[in-house]
Amino acid sequence: MHADLDDLVTALYVTVDELLGPDPRAGHPGRKPKLSDAELVCLAVAQVLLGCHDEHRWIRFCYCRLGHLFPYLPGQPGYNKRLRQARWLLGVVMAHLASHTPSVGDPLRLLDATPVPCAASRETVKRSALGGWADYGWCPSHSRWYWGLKLYVLATPDGSPVAWCLASPKLGEREVAMALLDRGSLQPGQALICDKGLAGVEVDRHVAGLAAVLVRPDRRDEPARFGTLRPVRQWIESVIDTLKGQLGLEQHGGRSPAGVHARVGQRLLALAAAIWFNWQLGAEHKRSLVAYDH
Repeated sequence: MHADLDDLVTALYVTVDELLGPDPRAGHPGRKPKLSDAELVCLAVAQVLLGCHDEHRWIRFCYCRLGHLFPYLPGQPGYNKRLRQARWLLGVVMAHLASHTPSVGDPLRLLDATPVPCAASRETVKRSALGGWADYGWCPSHSRWYWGLKLYVLATPDGSPVAWCLASPKLGEREVAMALLDRGSLQPGQALICDKGLAGVEVDRHVAGLAAVLVRPDRRDEPARFGTLRPVRQWIESVIDTLKGQLGLEQHGGRSPAGVHARVGQRLLALAAAIWFNWQLGAEHKRSLVAYDH
């Protein structure tokens, strides 16, 4: 079945509207927003899928591309404010879509981390509102230093995000991973596939305490167990590549903690929505975004 962005936005709107139910602001004094929360979520997903990282350009472009689907479109300041305030809502919708994606029952979970740069100059770093949260970190994949945060993503084999968090790159990967992994994100009997950075007795005990199995590439100083796991590790690497290359993770444009959180969550939600809809359509490649990027 062929589908396009209009079909995805329509299906997502119906799903989110049913999830949220009646507007709790109805019947209370004060002005009601002209753009509903369900419409806001759909706009946020469409913005990422169409590659519009600049919100001024997005609102202008939206009138001609999606204006027929939305009775009202806000200005850039209003859209930005609503999106930051609704960052919790993005997480709720992403969790709902993940729970209704067939791959949620897969016994495998993939965990990886990637840098999220937030500034490129020393002057920007000194005056950034992210100071105290963001910090300098080393990216071994590109052999470079960056100033920003590190995104940790727990996903199903098809790439659907199950849990995620942003942390300072100064924090140890083991510490953050153990905080991310709990009964809500990792179920008994599941196998967690990660990289060698999570090697350690504490992580092994934490995952074992969840009745799950930790699978990672073997280090040189330990007996052979699982090998290099390169083919399987490539799955999560390709998910990260989709977030960066097609969904503009590194071009998020956030300048405050709320802004960065909302924009990163926006990209993860767009990925989850595309995979959820591709499952409904029976598409061969569940992580393909080609039908929705124009």
